[in-house]
Parts: sequence; C-alpha cells; structure tokens
Amino acid sequence: MTSTRHHLSAQQAADVLGVTRATLYAYASRGQLRSEPIPGQPRERRYYREDLQRLQDRKEARRDPAKAVARGLHWGGPVLESGITLIQNGRFYYRGHDAVTLAETATLEEVAMLLWAAEAGERARLFEQPCALSGRQLAPLRTCAKDGFARLQAALPIAATVDLASYDLRPAAVRYTGARIIRLMAAMIAPRKSKVPLHRALQSAWAPGRHAVADVIRTALVLCADHELNVSAFTARCAASAGASPYDIVSAAMATLKGYKHGGAGERVLALLAGSETLRQARSQMAGHLRRGESVPGFGHPLYPSGDPRAVLLTRLAESSGNTVACRTARNLRRAGTELLQDLPNLDFGLAAITNAYRLPDQAPVLLFALGRMIGWIAHAIEEYGAGQLIRPRARYTGPMP
Repeated sequence: MTSTRHHLSAQQAADVLGVTRATLYAYASRGQLRSEPIPGQPRERRYYREDLQRLQDRKEARRDPAKAVARGLHWGGPVLESGITLIQNGRFYYRGHDAVTLAETATLEEVAMLLWAAEAGERARLFEQPCALSGRQLAPLRTCAKDGFARLQAALPIAATVDLASYDLRPAAVRYTGARIIRLMAAMIAPRKSKVPLHRALQSAWAPGRHAVADVIRTALVLCADHELNVSAFTARCAASAGASPYDIVSAAMATLKGYKHGGAGERVLALLAGSETLRQARSQMAGHLRRGESVPGFGHPLYPSGDPRAVLLTRLAESSGNTVACRTARNLRRAGTELLQDLPNLDFGLAAITNAYRLPDQAPVLLFALGRMIGWIAHAIEEYGAGQLIRPRARYTGPMP
C-alpha cells in the first residue's frame, strides 16, 4: 500500500502540490520533503503528508496570511515561541537534551530543574519544601472522591488559598511554587512518602514491595514531562498570560488533560487491551470502532509518522515485565492497529501497556500523564509570565451579518 494515513506515493504527492514529479524530486533534494522506500517496492518512494502540508501552508501564507494563521491552531506552524521542547525528525528534546535518553536515567525532579531553568543554588532546596497543606488538612481531601484524578483537582484550589507565596510570579518564585505543587500531589497519593522522589512515592502507593516498578514509573513521568504546545500546555499558557497563579494554571491544564482526546485516551486503550486476548478479538474490537465511526485510541500521532518514541520505550518496558498475558494482549492490539489503521502506537498505548503489564491502578495512565506534565505546564507558565502579553487570538466570524 503506497498511500497511508501518514504517507503518499510520489504521484499522489505531486498531485497534492500541483507540481510535476521532477519538481517534487527537486523539493526532496533540497531537504524540503522527506521520503522513504516503499516496503516491497525498493525503486519507489513515499512522501510524508506532514511535509506536504507544511509546503502547502507556506504557499497559503503567501496568498492569504490571515487564513494561514487560523490554520496554525490545528497542527499548523508555530504560533508561540518557546525554548522548552523541540520535536524534530521523529525525536523530541528537552532544552536540547534527547528526552528518551533522559527518561532512561533521570528523575522527574531532575528534569524539572532542566525545564524550569533552575539556577545551581536552587537545585538542593526546591524539592525539600513541604506542600502547602498539613496532614490534617489533606486527610478529608483524600476521601472527598473515589476518583484519584478528581482528588488531585480538589486539592489545588484549597492549597492555593494557603500558599500566599504562589502569587509571586517571578521565575525563581514560580519554580519554588511548582515544587510545592509536586509535593502536594505526592502527599495526596502517598502521604507517608511525600518527601521522596515522586516515582518512589507512586510505587509505594501503587505497587508496594515491588521496587523495580519505581523505575518504570520514573521513565513514564519523564516521557510525559512536556510535549511542546499541546492543548493542555496551550491552556496553561493562556492562563499564565492572564496572570493566573501556578495553582490555577495547573488546575486549568488538568481539566483540559482529562478530556478523552488528550490524557483521558489511556483509559480507552485499557478497555481495548482487556478485550484483546487473541488477535481475532483485537481485530474485531478495532473493526467495531471503525464501523461505528469512532476514533481508535492509542495509535498514530501527526508529529511522529514513523512512530512515537515514547511508545517505543514504554512498550519495551511492558515487554520486560514478565507478565505474559499482558504482553500478549499488547502485541495483539498493536498488530491489529498497524494492520487496520496503518498506524503505530502512541504515548496513550504505551502508558496503558505498562499499566496492564505491571498491574497498576486503572487511573495510572491519566495520573502519570498529569503528574509528569505538571513539570511542563510550570515551565510554560514561567515563559509566559516573562512574555508579559495576554494571549488573545481573533475569531473569523461566520454568523449572520447585522
């Protein structure tokens, strides 16, 4: 198959751009388009839809700048400047450091120091702070809802009313507030372990006695720490541009992350894994989604047409768990997805895979996503506070004219 969700054949690519194949090859030779051999057809090459779209957008920008800006809000070109995360050529980098490499050894707290641009003197003190609420204040919050994610959401505005220092929006102060927020989240999940690194606190609550699971959790948290200008990060930046406090920024971003199209997708992948004991069952589930016109979670990412590196690492960790049943269901679902969708697993698949393989709580995918991503939200807030401008896009009016 030469045409997939992420690729087009040479002739299709030329038709999309409205150019000859010779011009298409010229674009590729100048590095404006990427291509790769077609499996089974070594003399033919296919082209990335993402690159073709980018070339079209450039032409559109020259013809109609206003329309090009509007399209930039939907997987388009950069709409805000940021020095936090770069996504390029199938990899992603935290301030120039390969994020996957960091995830193999670094703690989330160490990555926070990097993304928050912490000064050397702060590194020993930031995460030694207690959270803003005492144990007596936290106790009723832990029982206020069965949903662990909702409990974290409930704690944020309460802590904000006590943590008066959080209204100081200078970079160093925001770093300290961010660290207190992370300690608050740890105290909500594992009150007796709130002072240890977050991955160890989570392991003590979710997999007591299974110390090897801590490294798996640590890796997942680091991989989730940031991913450029996704919808929750954009929400965080909008709130920061209005002068909201870090607690309110994290609250706004968490509400966004919970949506089933963002961090909430992991729960849907778990449901698919539960019904994929055989390859036939996995295919049947996926076909049912497609017949009903439903999106299939866990597969494909517009920024990674050749595969999400976060999913690659997490899937490898799941495979090394020794849980043969979980590994088999993950392989069945992965194979069904690649066959029917022509897509590879993404982060949501990876988070669900380790949750299943290591017998973590069902809410682990969204909680890992949120707890890791808080680091990124705080980093975006620091950048946006420094910009000092209110984010205020214009709407293209499509209603009845007066």
